[in-house]
Amino acid sequence: MSEYFESVLISRSTPEHVAVKLGGECSCKHCTNGCKFGSGIFKKDEEKKLAKHLSISEEELYNDYLEETELFNTKLFKPKVIKKDKPYGKCIFFDEGTELCKVYPVRPLLCKVATGHEHGEHMYAWFLLNHLVNTEDPESIRQYSTYLKFNKTIYGGRLHELIKDKDKLKKILSYEILRKETKSKEQAKLVPRRHK
Repeated sequence: MSEYFESVLISRSTPEHVAVKLGGECSCKHCTNGCKFGSGIFKKDEEKKLAKHLSISEEELYNDYLEETELFNTKLFKPKVIKKDKPYGKCIFFDEGTELCKVYPVRPLLCKVATGHEHGEHMYAWFLLNHLVNTEDPESIRQYSTYLKFNKTIYGGRLHELIKDKDKLKKILSYEILRKETKSKEQAKLVPRRHK
């Protein structure tokens, strides 16, 4: 059973503008430690603002500055990480001379909410729940279930809070439900139609 963080500062339903405000502004070297060892993650389509900010095409942005990342069966983009013979490296937008972010006004949402402050873990959990865990995707729920075995969450982040139907959750976790339940065109044709 997953545990909650001790603080009740934030929950899954906390609005984004409140999460960003709680994330605060980067104002010290402590905040940039994350920039030296990786990069944040953009929420869906948020990265497009970066192309405009840099005055480049979206194609150039995706080819030269971003990489795809996948967590909980959800794919999003993040700034490329410059690795030098190590499994980690600095964010492509981190300026080592000034130790500042070159794209600070349009940095990824994860950078805005979860770096360099006492509530970073809570904010990271908020980002995961609102932008990576997909309650409509059984595989996302199964992967998140594994994550919860080793990590705490915030209110609204336990499995029974995400999938309120206990039987459905049990079927997802036992692989009886393998993927999203959508009707394909072929399945729709097989449904008998009522004639008047």
